[in-house]
Amino acid sequence: MTQSSKGPVATEIEQRLQSALSPLHLAVINDSAQHRGHMGDDGTGESHFTVEIVAAAFAGQSRVSRQRMVNKALADVLAEKVHALAIKAKAPGE
Repeated sequence: MTQSSKGPVATEIEQRLQSALSPLHLAVINDSAQHRGHMGDDGTGESHFTVEIVAAAFAGQSRVSRQRMVNKALADVLAEKVHALAIKAKAPGE
């Protein structure tokens, strides 16, 4: 996803995760087109996302703890703007 094709929700997700977790790698993938017309599709084209993130903060953390860290950084965005978020969180070297 290039900067010019990123919508405001994807940009906000990226900025919040950069700020909270200082990732070495971050990809915010908009999956909304695959869910068009399904429950949770609000018509904005930004309702479903996958986040691929590699951060040192995840070292020694369980998969659930890593997801909680991402969810905490995005709490209000998830509550207000996003219907579904898939999280692929890894520590460096994994």
